[in-house]
Amino acid sequence: MEYDLPALWAEMGRGLAVWGMPVLLAICLHEAAHGYAAWRLGDDTAKRLGRVSLNPLRHVHWVGTVMIPAMLFFLKSPFLFGFAKPVPVNFTRLRHPRRDMALVALAGPAMNVFLALVAALLLHLVEFGGSYAGLIEENLSNAVLINVTLAVFNMFPLPPLDGGRILTGILPLRFAIPYAKLENYGLIILVALIFVPIYFQSRLGLDLDFFGAFMHAGVAAVGNIVIFLAGGWGA
Repeated sequence: MEYDLPALWAEMGRGLAVWGMPVLLAICLHEAAHGYAAWRLGDDTAKRLGRVSLNPLRHVHWVGTVMIPAMLFFLKSPFLFGFAKPVPVNFTRLRHPRRDMALVALAGPAMNVFLALVAALLLHLVEFGGSYAGLIEENLSNAVLINVTLAVFNMFPLPPLDGGRILTGILPLRFAIPYAKLENYGLIILVALIFVPIYFQSRLGLDLDFFGAFMHAGVAAVGNIVIFLAGGWGA
């Protein structure tokens, strides 16, 4: 198989130019928000380790933040996904551990919705000119999509995702304890929810993609709210 290297490099450069910054900011500020919330609620672990920072380099995970999104891009995946280094939180040091655990978990998706709203407002209110206008607008459009997608993904109610930890924090204790134990198997369950329906759908013709339905409905709902609050889409 032959590759057109100049075209490949050009595609990589353009992909990095329009997706790199939105993905990096979305992932890293998501984690920084967790650390800041934990600090304000009594646990300074992340603060002492320098993780309550707007510096993306403090949050970059070279596999999750760089390699996985790059591989998905080159494989022409319909979505980009990645992760940063998880922010360490000692839940026992929080002033109200169960309630504050839910608030710390909520901080990450809330940051992504905020970033999506800022990007949508800039698209709606600012008229970009010059030779970089198209590049700036594409970055902002991608920032809306990436942040909304990341917020919805993390709100799926399965530990160790943020939605699972929020649900653990608000469930009655007799249900919260066994539910929290799912965290040990959460990633396996999540992978199964994503890929098993695809396997059966292609062979049996059955639409069992509940996770995909959750993502599509959630992204549409949150995206519409963000666009509404920004006053519309585009200038």
